[in-house]
Amino acid sequence: MMRSMPEGVSVLFNRDEIAARVAALGAEIEHDYAGREPVLVSVLKGGTVFLADLFRNIDLPARVDFMSISRYEESADATGVVRILKDLDHDIVGRDVVVVEDIIDTGLTLSYLLGALRQRDPASLEVCTLLDKSVRRIAPLEIRYRGFDCPDAFAVGYGLDAGERFRNLPFIVAVERSIVGEDPDALLPLLSVEPDATAELQRALDAIAGTPAD
Repeated sequence: MMRSMPEGVSVLFNRDEIAARVAALGAEIEHDYAGREPVLVSVLKGGTVFLADLFRNIDLPARVDFMSISRYEESADATGVVRILKDLDHDIVGRDVVVVEDIIDTGLTLSYLLGALRQRDPASLEVCTLLDKSVRRIAPLEIRYRGFDCPDAFAVGYGLDAGERFRNLPFIVAVERSIVGEDPDALLPLLSVEPDATAELQRALDAIAGTPAD
């Protein structure tokens, strides 16, 4: 049974919309890299859910690799400079690399990371992101594969976390930061939503907001 949802939460992208867009992105990559073996690189942890689904939609002998990074608190916001905690397991010299991101906002960190990867002489280097929060962009970026344009909101679900939780939601919601800050358990009702009940979820959220559903 659907439980009541907290106010200040709204659906950005439901399960079906995400699945359709991921499949389309996978088809684009498969077409563009036909006859090649691209390396999909994801930065832990947020991009792993998107990467797993995207990877299964690419019928090529592709491989995956991972990096983990940590920001330097005093400089990350201004420069995007990061410290690499886990590097790639394999060399990318001469390989076609696609960096897979869950969300891109200012682009500062990604811009720094791309610069570091280019120094390793890949044959090509492209970016695929599920969400593009272009309204917050600072660093100029060329994003070849883009899932959705994302509003300037705190997004949670499908790999995106709130306090390291709720990455396993099959949909993406916009949440007022004050909700999670005041009550870390405020989003727990979302975990009880049935996988195919996104329409029911939207109706519940619309009712909370006082907005009639389509």
